[in-house]
Amino acid sequence: MSEISFAVGQRWVSNSEAELGLGIIIEVTGRRIEISFPAAEEQRSYAANNAPLSRVDYPLGEQVKTRTGERFTINEKHPLNGCFVYQGETENGESISIHEMDLDSFVQFSQATDRLFAGQIDKNRKFQLRLRTHQYFHRLHQSPVFGLLGARVQCLPHQFYIASQMTNRISSRVLLADEVGLGKTIEAGLIMHQQIMQGRASRVLVIVPSALVHQWLVEMLRRFNLAFTVIDAERYEALVELDEGNAFDSAQLVLTDLQTLENHPEMQTDVLQASWDMLVVDEAHHLQWHEDQSSEGYQLVEKLAAQIASVLLLTATPEQLGMDSHFARLKLLDPDRYYDLAQFREEQQHYQQISLLLDQLMAVESASDFDKNKSLKAQLKPYLDDELLSALAESDEFAAAREQAKQRFLDQFGTGRILFRNTRDTVKGFPERQLTSYPLEFPEQFLPETNSELTHLVQPETLLGEDWLELDPRVEWLVSWLKQHRGEKTLLITANAETAKELELHLRLQHGVRSAVFHEQMTLITRDRAAAFFADDEEGAQILICSEIGSEGRNFQFCSYLVLFDLPLNPDLLEQRIGRLDRIGQRNTVNIVLPFYQDTAQQLLLDWYQQGLNAFESVCKTGAALREQFADQLEQCLRHPEDKKAFAKLLKDTQKAEQQLRESLSQGRDRLLTLNSYDEAAAKEILMQVDDASSPLELAAFMDDFFDAYGVEQQAHSADSIILQRGDELRSDEIDLPEDGLTATYQRARALSREDMAFLSWEHPLVLSAMDAVISSDLGNTAFCQLKSNLVPAGSLLLEVAFVMHCPAPKQFNITRYIPESYLRIVIDENGRCFEEQLPEQEMNQQAGRIPKHTAQQMVQVARSRIDNLIDTSKKMADNHQKQLIEQAIRKMTELTDHELNRLQHLAEQNTHIKPVEIEALQSQQQQLQQYLHQAELKLDALRLIIVTEAE
Repeated sequence: MSEISFAVGQRWVSNSEAELGLGIIIEVTGRRIEISFPAAEEQRSYAANNAPLSRVDYPLGEQVKTRTGERFTINEKHPLNGCFVYQGETENGESISIHEMDLDSFVQFSQATDRLFAGQIDKNRKFQLRLRTHQYFHRLHQSPVFGLLGARVQCLPHQFYIASQMTNRISSRVLLADEVGLGKTIEAGLIMHQQIMQGRASRVLVIVPSALVHQWLVEMLRRFNLAFTVIDAERYEALVELDEGNAFDSAQLVLTDLQTLENHPEMQTDVLQASWDMLVVDEAHHLQWHEDQSSEGYQLVEKLAAQIASVLLLTATPEQLGMDSHFARLKLLDPDRYYDLAQFREEQQHYQQISLLLDQLMAVESASDFDKNKSLKAQLKPYLDDELLSALAESDEFAAAREQAKQRFLDQFGTGRILFRNTRDTVKGFPERQLTSYPLEFPEQFLPETNSELTHLVQPETLLGEDWLELDPRVEWLVSWLKQHRGEKTLLITANAETAKELELHLRLQHGVRSAVFHEQMTLITRDRAAAFFADDEEGAQILICSEIGSEGRNFQFCSYLVLFDLPLNPDLLEQRIGRLDRIGQRNTVNIVLPFYQDTAQQLLLDWYQQGLNAFESVCKTGAALREQFADQLEQCLRHPEDKKAFAKLLKDTQKAEQQLRESLSQGRDRLLTLNSYDEAAAKEILMQVDDASSPLELAAFMDDFFDAYGVEQQAHSADSIILQRGDELRSDEIDLPEDGLTATYQRARALSREDMAFLSWEHPLVLSAMDAVISSDLGNTAFCQLKSNLVPAGSLLLEVAFVMHCPAPKQFNITRYIPESYLRIVIDENGRCFEEQLPEQEMNQQAGRIPKHTAQQMVQVARSRIDNLIDTSKKMADNHQKQLIEQAIRKMTELTDHELNRLQHLAEQNTHIKPVEIEALQSQQQQLQQYLHQAELKLDALRLIIVTEAE
């Protein structure tokens, strides 16, 4: 830089701070120069022999702007006292002559060509980082599992299978009804994360029971990096006082509870007036509905579901309140299809016949066997078209045709399109259950009357009065039992909050038991503290005593024992209780402990559950239906426990009905639903795609280069983990890195075992912000290198350029998935010859030699006209490729959308779940995609000049 002559009035640009705009030399003193940057109102002092500056020397033909905003094209340029005087014509054709001091200072050199000629030349590794970023960004959006990579969850096939089914749907309206412990919250999180990543949802409303608000808040953030805002009554009032519009518009992702909404009509009004893309309702069986009446909560959700495109309802017990209640959930999702309860009940009767027909088809092993089976072909004719029936008779098409026929059946019948229910029969990995019951003598004070409430009969403390803690033998038994199992975590569930409070206080104060209590009268914060105290292995409570709300949503699978202080009258509530421990991933036997009064209603209920339903040691799928069928008989037996004969008959009738109902479910609707909810082969393929797309080592290498380029400091933490800190020279404030840093790992297994570490995946906010920072900035869009080669004579100038397809479109279209390549790479010489094949990218990067920046800047100025010709030639080549690339993108888009469109049109002929509006929406989307793709344009994104030297 010492050879360059500095003069007051010259225009220069900072190589390291291009955002400062054009600088003006205001003083030259010995070996130092002072430069003012008017656009940024900054001033810098540099050593003349080492200033990180580039001279701004506009060429003839360039269009520039004066400080007054007037544009003109340069026709002539004359030196004057070390500066330039530019002459030219304005946009109005008027002649103009100005000193370079009067040029506009608010100039930003971001385009590759502008930065190159301004002397802002990056290092080769930054050029390579830019192109790699384009590759990774493109690959991520092209992936069939885009949106499913970033969750900090164990990759369980059934969960990822369900989430993947939402990929091609215009809207996701489904009931997630997996059995307790199979991870419905994870499934909902996966679907939400996928929809948000793909741009199909940006505003999400989640409604849960009040007891689960904080758990959902933490789980969504910890597992999916989804930062929800809780709007409870207090926060709502605070937002209303600010008077900044609808309180529910204050955040994109909102979490609230059903009870608060029910109790505050003004909140209902605002939540209905807000705009949402997705609604999620947990524990949806709490939404009560009957033909002649429905709860306030149901009515609210019904109104929301009618105006929100995507709706997820979660319940482990879809038929908990009977067939009517199950119909009501489906009615929320598809009111046009589910409008008549009587018709719905009738449909349920036909599933067994359809299931048996499908079984017959799947049992056929060859095309010849199928062709001979005239009866089966005749039965299938109403359901399958002639083309598919013909394919089943062709040996080379039989296997694929049979699988297609199976999928056709699953699509056509039942609730498969809007209902997913996985069971433990299909999802393995669950522990055994073991019941240990303790018969106790009932106290003399236990004197139920014939007309007593049923709940009083099975909850003795309600009849023992204020002194029940001294009178109830279950209390003394519990104290003794806890002493015998000291050091082992125990969850106790009882029906009433008052019982839970009084029992916990008694154990803690009278017997010194390390205990905690959890009930609906506590605040969310105190409940979470109690749960955290219980979860602490070293200093935590031995026993957590919960009211009934402890049986929903919470995960206590680290417990050793579940004590049922009483039994609920609803079999599904019993399953909910057991499900707190019996969850996928539980490695130990689920020990269920039950104290009961002998020869009372408690013993009869225990025996009915155990001997009639087998509800303790296996999941009882028929409990709700049998409870409804035998409600009157069961009540009479509970009120008259002395009538042994009546109870024996009830037990016998229950066992017979249970077996018949279980067989009917397994052969009919339940079987069809299971087949639709989980395809093992497809699920394994999805997990393989997730594993292939995750590529943690490649991600780590990419992020290492990014951190180095952007000033993020990193150091090793332990095996497979790092510590990240914001460096003093952090290049961008848009990087999603916390102010106090981050401890992270690229390994999923490590992240699952260390919750204090972030899981860095291609979809983590930090990684996404890193890719966006590179692509949206000018980093690496210019470079200059030398190459030892005999391909062309020494001294030849080559240009390597990357053109990226720009196609502005709404995010929800994920237009990138149709673009065939991440960028178009062209390598040419001054004769227009192409060298992409002779100099492939990886080889070029390995051989590229460094050129000092000052030398590169001088060469650019000397060879400017030659470089302009090379750039013009590359642009003409890109124009020739553009039409072909657009045609490829449209062809790919059409193939993908036509496949789904044809499938929906075919299904709509036989399955009323497929609405004309859904087909019309897909057709409209296809037309819009074609319009956007036609407007796509290749734009020069990055270039690298190559000076060829003689090979050794």
